Amino acid sequence: MILDDMAVTALMQPRRSSDTSLEEALMNRRSARSYVDGALTLEELSQLLWAAQGLTSPQGLRTAPSAGGLYPLEVYVVVGRVEGLSRGVYRYLPSTHSILRIQDGDRRVELARASLDQSWVKEAAVDIIIAAAYERTTVKYGERGVRYVHLEVGHAAQNLCLQATALRLGAVTVGAFDDDEVSMVVGLPQDEKPLYVIPVGRLEA
Repeated sequence: MILDDMAVTALMQPRRSSDTSLEEALMNRRSARSYVDGALTLEELSQLLWAAQGLTSPQGLRTAPSAGGLYPLEVYVVVGRVEGLSRGVYRYLPSTHSILRIQDGDRRVELARASLDQSWVKEAAVDIIIAAAYERTTVKYGERGVRYVHLEVGHAAQNLCLQATALRLGAVTVGAFDDDEVSMVVGLPQDEKPLYVIPVGRLEA
């Protein structure tokens, strides 16, 4: 575990508009499994994380709806190639729009193994993991809350993929992986379960 304050990296304030309309992003979104070696910028990573779970109001509302406003999702990023950012595993902190480094070093190869050897996981510039702490929702809604969590993670993942499209980046949602191995590679707490691994990388021009 990283204990010093230097482990926290503040992210750029997210953009509220772009040259790509929502309709264009919907039309152009594809599952991209082939990437070039280029790095993402920190601004691009900032925008992707905000799209998935960022704040949209002073009251703490987020980009994706959540049953009861309980927000069970946590977002992590395995960084391989991001300009100005060390390789490692980071946890997104929506309340401060920052990332906390929880592990040093490139973990993409290990994550790819945990993802049943899907090569695009290790070839992407970053892999974004969306995990869920189910009890935050089930404590209020019981067994039905499990369904609400699954609906919510779909909202967040689609937001992320549409944002990647608007940034001219490639992304693919991966659901085939060993839960325990992904949890170990990323360093998830025991009460969190991985639901998505989303590789993101630059596309060939």
